Amino acid sequence: APERITLGRYPDISIENARKMALTVNAEIASGANPAQVKRIFKRELTFKELFEAYIKDYAKVKNRTWKKDEGRYHCYLEKRLGSKRHSEITRADIISIHSGITKQPAKGKKSADGTPKLKSGATANRVLDLVSAVFNWGIGQDLCAHNPAKGVKRNPVSSRERFLQKDELPRFFEALDRESNSAIRDYILLSLLTGARQANVLAMRWEEISFERKEWHIPRTKNGDSQTVVLVDEAIQLLHSRKDNGSMFVFPGTGKPGYLVEPKKGWARILKDAGIDNLRLHDLRRTLGSWQARTGASLIIIGKSLNHKSLTATQVYSRLDIDPVRQSVERATDAILEAGRIRR
Repeated sequence: APERITLGRYPDISIENARKMALTVNAEIASGANPAQVKRIFKRELTFKELFEAYIKDYAKVKNRTWKKDEGRYHCYLEKRLGSKRHSEITRADIISIHSGITKQPAKGKKSADGTPKLKSGATANRVLDLVSAVFNWGIGQDLCAHNPAKGVKRNPVSSRERFLQKDELPRFFEALDRESNSAIRDYILLSLLTGARQANVLAMRWEEISFERKEWHIPRTKNGDSQTVVLVDEAIQLLHSRKDNGSMFVFPGTGKPGYLVEPKKGWARILKDAGIDNLRLHDLRRTLGSWQARTGASLIIIGKSLNHKSLTATQVYSRLDIDPVRQSVERATDAILEAGRIRR
């Protein structure tokens, strides 16, 4: 006798999803499974919200220092669209739709030169796509789900940012920095430039991590999960000496919950305005050190080691930042060719 299996109620489950679920159930029954057992298995299946929460609790909080950003992306872009769906209901089309929708969203408060709203960075949509893929891949590894609907979804092409402090900007930058009245902000920005370290690590720098004798700063854990030893030049050592005995375990103490300075966006904007410099981000200070290392002849391997890059790909942008090293290299080579041919310029 035929059996009735209730998949859910409309409109909690759309007609389209009900059809997909019915096909899955029919396939299970056709393979010899008990209809009641199929229904029990389906009811035990995690929703994407449950899968995401397990991923955050058991993996991201342990391995990923930026897990709070993942939570923010989930609540902003994924919770409403995917949260209540069983993981097997989520299709590649769902992920493509979310990725495309984020890409076409206007960026808040930003307009193009013609006055039309600017679209969100394609990188934002890519990061959400990466998050969905990471959640499903982790779930597959834990036997919580069987497929990754984000697999094969085409990412937005994103060009590497190549902004750094240019030669003509450096004098104005240092003059504006010297005029900054807030010593904590001034020292934080200068140390970020002198070390090339990530913002979060400089903000959370602890005295116990610094060796004045060896002129080194040992970061126990960075963004990519590895530790890092940062070389401290004499100017950085001098700056740190001036901040010693501040009564805190942090080099840049703060009054908020973390106990250390929070990213000084207003102070940064104030310094840039004073210096007359546009389109420069705090993270570009890290890029500035790498670009000047390239400019002065450092190899990509050395630059990558300095900036704690895990792969050479992350460092390759510095090979195209400036034409001067290329010019010098070509001139040296042509000089050698002409000299070997006994030709003098």
